[in-house]
Amino acid sequence: MSISFKTPRLAVRGLILHESRLLMVNAYGGGVSDLLCLPGGGVEPGASLPDNLIREVHEETGLTISVDAPALVNEFHDPGTGFHQVEIVFHCQLKCGRLDPAWQDPEAIVTDRKWVSRDQIAGLHVRPLSLPDLAWGDAQVAPSYDALEAIVR
Repeated sequence: MSISFKTPRLAVRGLILHESRLLMVNAYGGGVSDLLCLPGGGVEPGASLPDNLIREVHEETGLTISVDAPALVNEFHDPGTGFHQVEIVFHCQLKCGRLDPAWQDPEAIVTDRKWVSRDQIAGLHVRPLSLPDLAWGDAQVAPSYDALEAIVR
């Protein structure tokens, strides 16, 4: 079997803490996995990374955010398909809105969104693995880097 490697996909994600809870969304649509991740998605050319993130978070959650400094560069790949994604995670602030169970992601990928506490995240299937420390750990001056990991479901 020959695997063709593709150009890495660039994505942005929002690290949004509100009242000591972190906003998480499902990573796969259609109940394929219980994996949770930060809201965000692929970067569209011609728009800044923060503008892409503001759009993606609104599409997936209905919330309006502001984007602050980068927090993490994360990347992962699927050795079986050659899929490779590089994500830039930004600290963000909730500007307005509330989670509404009736909200519809236009791409129908995000079907579950929730605020989770530090205690709750320990029992959840999340990526990146450094997420709890990133969200509730000591503040960092510069973004950290998570080495390339194999994709999980």
